[in-house]
Amino acid sequence: MTKSITKSGSISRRRLLTTVSAGAALAASPFRINLLQAQEANIKIGFPVPLTGPYGAEAQDQVRAAQLAIAEFNDAGALNGRKAELVVRDDKLNPGEAATRTLELVEKEKVNFVVGSLSAAVQLAINNVTKERGVIFNSISQSDAINEAADFSKYTFHEALNPHMTAGAVGRYAFSKFGKKVAFLTADYAYGHEMVRGFLEVGKTFGIENLGDIRHPLGTTDFSTLLPRIQALKPDILCISNFGRDQQIALKQATDFGVKKTTQIIAPLLSHASRVAAGPQAFEGVIGGCSFYWGLEEKFASTKAFNEAFRKMYDGKLPTDYGALGYGGVRTVLAAVKNAGSVDTDKVIAALEALKYDFYKGPQYYRKCDHQSVQSVLVIQSKSKDLRNESDVFQIISTDEPNEANLRSCEELGHKA
Repeated sequence: MTKSITKSGSISRRRLLTTVSAGAALAASPFRINLLQAQEANIKIGFPVPLTGPYGAEAQDQVRAAQLAIAEFNDAGALNGRKAELVVRDDKLNPGEAATRTLELVEKEKVNFVVGSLSAAVQLAINNVTKERGVIFNSISQSDAINEAADFSKYTFHEALNPHMTAGAVGRYAFSKFGKKVAFLTADYAYGHEMVRGFLEVGKTFGIENLGDIRHPLGTTDFSTLLPRIQALKPDILCISNFGRDQQIALKQATDFGVKKTTQIIAPLLSHASRVAAGPQAFEGVIGGCSFYWGLEEKFASTKAFNEAFRKMYDGKLPTDYGALGYGGVRTVLAAVKNAGSVDTDKVIAALEALKYDFYKGPQYYRKCDHQSVQSVLVIQSKSKDLRNESDVFQIISTDEPNEANLRSCEELGHKA
């Protein structure tokens, strides 16, 4: 029997047919179809925020502005035609719920990135899920802990201010002008605790006297037993470190109790949504901080462009402080995707670390050791007269320009040099 000999470099008819058949089977297989679908799928950004609860108004602002960032990215051609979409979930201002919803976004919705949160504790729960699964998370809520080595990972970015920056800016302004005797009314969770720590830290420079820290649970509706205790301390300054509905109620009742007659009230953060909801009387004369105010359009072309785009999309309304964070958090991730030319996680991380940007409030960049956005902090005062429009509720009275000296050092946060 004669053997069939195949020359080196050639292929037998049987092998050719086998290879062709296998290739045809692969082309028609569900795996191949799923691969093609994955390549063509939208770029998904998961967006967990507390749509229900005391911070609901601010969360709605975050969603609206985030949708603008998505629309601008898509209108500019997206990533070679591959569009982005926002997948919103309600975390109900609850760490357990946030972890569940984030897990759903990552494992069920297959999001490429996560942006969101509006609570110091909630964002840590989100961060725990995303870092374990190797998904980039850009937080848009204040926290000191998220930048610390114990919670940080290479996937963690922080577009928002942190309490050390915010309380530092407000404290430097207030403690130099209104006196040294300081009392605190504090929401009894991470946000409040970190803000007080920031005030006390900057207060060392000015020699302030801490008269006491009176704490209240999240969701308090009656401060009538706490305010007389504060008045009895006779402070020059009262730091009210709470947020959202708690802040509205506390300031209304402080006004009714006549606290402002003898004491300057400051807050680390003044929310546009809270000021509008509570009205001018409750916030009259109160000084606080924020990361964004639409009036920056007089200083920055980027703010003017952001305001105009938001007005166009939302029937003439202007963006708020937390709305701007929703915009910035999403836009920076999409800018990095564009710069990287990919949604590959490591490539996008490198692009975010290299990003020098001015998208809505002046220059910013992410510090490499902890991925904190280095940016300006605005010190603002509530106003009630000579309003240019319905959103003209604050006056910028001071600005801390972007400066790493106003952040805790990388070494303080536990990061190795």
